[in-house]
Amino acid sequence: MHVHPIHRAADTPPANGYCRTHELNILLLAALYAVSRVLSRSLLFRETQRHVLRILQDEAGLTCGMISVLDPQSGNLKAHELHHPAGVGDVQNVQYQPGEGILGLMLEKPRTVMLRRVADEPRFLNRLGIYQRELPFIAVPIRVGGNLQGVLAVQPGEPDDGLLEERAQFVEMVANLIGQSLRLSLEVQHDKSTLVEERDLLRRTVRHQFGFDNMVGRSAAMRRVFDQARLVAKWNTTVLIRGETGTGKELIANAIHYNSPRSRSAMIRLNCAALPETLLESELFGHERGAFTGAVEARKGRFEQAHGGTLFLDEIGDVSGPFQAKLLRILQEGEFERVGGCRTIKVDVRVIAATHRDLETAVDMGDFREDLFYRLNVMPIFLPPLRERIEDIPEIVRHLLGKIGQEQKRKLNLTDMAQRRLANHDWPGNVRELENCLERAAVLSESGRIDVDLIRFPSVRERPAARPQRGPGASAITRTAGSGLGSASAIDFDDPDLSEKERVIAALEQAGWVQAKAARILGMTPRQIAYRIQTLAIDVKQF
Repeated sequence: MHVHPIHRAADTPPANGYCRTHELNILLLAALYAVSRVLSRSLLFRETQRHVLRILQDEAGLTCGMISVLDPQSGNLKAHELHHPAGVGDVQNVQYQPGEGILGLMLEKPRTVMLRRVADEPRFLNRLGIYQRELPFIAVPIRVGGNLQGVLAVQPGEPDDGLLEERAQFVEMVANLIGQSLRLSLEVQHDKSTLVEERDLLRRTVRHQFGFDNMVGRSAAMRRVFDQARLVAKWNTTVLIRGETGTGKELIANAIHYNSPRSRSAMIRLNCAALPETLLESELFGHERGAFTGAVEARKGRFEQAHGGTLFLDEIGDVSGPFQAKLLRILQEGEFERVGGCRTIKVDVRVIAATHRDLETAVDMGDFREDLFYRLNVMPIFLPPLRERIEDIPEIVRHLLGKIGQEQKRKLNLTDMAQRRLANHDWPGNVRELENCLERAAVLSESGRIDVDLIRFPSVRERPAARPQRGPGASAITRTAGSGLGSASAIDFDDPDLSEKERVIAALEQAGWVQAKAARILGMTPRQIAYRIQTLAIDVKQF
């Protein structure tokens, strides 16, 4: 390194050595500051080390900088990054075994090496052919947690001027900073690798859980459903899953997503009937800051969250007319604006919708847009109610008992009489009602053995072998011991013999105790039926 001479008066003692040291220290301090700034910017080890070696040459006069990293498998020292003014070829295959050359000796005894002249050291290999024999050489170990992880090697750009030790101390400080950066980089790499393994394991687990081979149901109707879902899963086609409440529409939607090319992206779910229209729009499309009271910051909607994946819209038949128009646009164009925003956002989302409503009738009555119906009904899948596939009940029961038993950490079994009682029921709530029934029976069973006396239907009665005919003046609702009201499907809601309380209870039973559905049966609004339940003192909990 060239140091400009300082002229002094004749009577002043020469202090060239002190001046050179002082100038060098200032130079190295500035370079050390630049190195620390580079290392603090990023955890990308290769990128930061390239910048560090460039700083060592440009600001500290240390050329031919090379960082070698210990290979944990072979135990050799492998060249990782090199900076040379003239440029060199690929150094990825350059490595040193223990005891091989100066760098190989550092594997056996990690310590700082200073050569005042490369030509004086016969063990110096100069394998890269870039080091000048008349110049000094410095190599410093890079440690992580006290263990050798690499070597930083540089060559001063000028012959030894008596300040080699000062330069070696500077290189040691840089090596310490590189060691800290390497430690953080290794930790991040390890954490990232662990997260990737966990993610892949979860993906395999979920894909297996929602695999078509693991879905319960061997009836002809369910095999047809599984075949349709398996076929449509391969494409981006919009799917409309239809069926009564509790038939497993969301399970089919999960199976379609997790067996599709979009399975690596998210599946976002939203129940459209659970939110009023104003909140539904914000949930689906998101909102900008200040769009409405309480919108203190911008928020992504479900469509943006599902970008590249699948959006499952449950109870799509319950959305209002104005909102249907907004939904139609995004299904057709794949674009929308957030609430309170004007920027058009494009998304790539597959939509799977589900409903228990008769949409054809809703279209005829003007409650549902015909164009939206056709847009959603590209690939319809109909799930049959449980009462139409009684042959699936034994297999479903075994699956549900295994699930409940796993949660309760014990083995559950069902007697033959209990099995026959289950098969003799209408199941207006379908599989969801069956699961609740079995869980209730399991809770009541101390031994884990579920007998017929533990199978209880608090909302509707068992399906009789033959329905009795009502005679003149007979009540429209009959009761059986321990079973509540009669089958709601046999109720004449216009019968003048029915009291208002009986009519509301029957409608609730037919709707599976979903108040909004019962309100539609009676031609009421959800608020009106909630008022009737309160004024008529109907205790929904007992059912």
